[in-house]
Amino acid sequence: MLKQFVLLYIILICSVSYGQIGGRYTYQFLNLTTSPRQAALGGKTITIYDEDVNQVMFNPATLNEDMDNHLAMNYGSYYGEASYGTASYAYTYDRHVQTFYAGISYINYGSFEGYDENGQATSDFTGSEAAFSLGYAYNIPFTDLHIGASAKLITSTLESYNSIGGAIDVGIMYEIPKNSVNLALVIRNVGTQFTTYSGIHEKLPLEIIAGVSQELEHVPIRWHLSLDNLQQWKVSFSNPVRGETNIDGTTSEEKVSFVNNALRHVVLGVELFPKKAVNLRLGYNFRRAEELRIDDQRNFSGISLGFGLRINKLKFNYSYSRYTLAGNSSLFGLILNFQ
Repeated sequence: MLKQFVLLYIILICSVSYGQIGGRYTYQFLNLTTSPRQAALGGKTITIYDEDVNQVMFNPATLNEDMDNHLAMNYGSYYGEASYGTASYAYTYDRHVQTFYAGISYINYGSFEGYDENGQATSDFTGSEAAFSLGYAYNIPFTDLHIGASAKLITSTLESYNSIGGAIDVGIMYEIPKNSVNLALVIRNVGTQFTTYSGIHEKLPLEIIAGVSQELEHVPIRWHLSLDNLQQWKVSFSNPVRGETNIDGTTSEEKVSFVNNALRHVVLGVELFPKKAVNLRLGYNFRRAEELRIDDQRNFSGISLGFGLRINKLKFNYSYSRYTLAGNSSLFGLILNFQ
């Protein structure tokens, strides 16, 4: 089974398509980080397999019995007036049937001033989107292989335009208990619009992520490595600000190397004391760091950090993600254990 997983992993890495990631799909909020723990570890961690019910939103295969009767709620501010949050709940109905999951994620873009084509002020308007999800996971008997899937109903309102869509996530995770290693693969946001904004069907932000993590034997650390956007090899683009100007005044386009583009698929995270009451976390997102990098200035884009604090049956999580000097993001979360 492990050989089959590795083979599938290699095939997905080798798949090639071209073009940028952003601005080409609808319902982009579906790929926002869903919890402070995940954000602190870089934003795309899919190999956490414990009682953290937040993980199911990014990898349904992580759903397990330890999440039974756990409720997670998260809230964060994005840019300007934009804010978003998630809620997740898991319940084990029967030990043989495994565990079910329900969740919701939303984003509110705030208020905007409206103008017509002549620049005349009209009425203000708002925008918001939400996704309701149901998930299920199954541990194949006598193996350490877990498979899971979740279905999402998506609603979007932008000014006077509305859209409804649906999508599914499919995930697989393989544990190697002897070495405390987890391997995972997720295909997210496979779906379509049921109703469009203005009669034109748009694609959903399909994403394929692979990940591996390991808890070290003699050190209380679990490291995480994720490779995101495997459905598209070329995720880099030439930044016009970084072009080189020749003596004759002509500007040459920035050259993005093979290694630079490859690194933009990489997300790294480290969690200190992962099983203790207090956890410390640090992450680095290479693509975010490179795209938001400013020449001749250190702004530490791509770095994220956070912590978790457990008090009896309540756990508080916080993360801080560095984007630019003017825009950063904080996430706050609570996990309640009702058992």
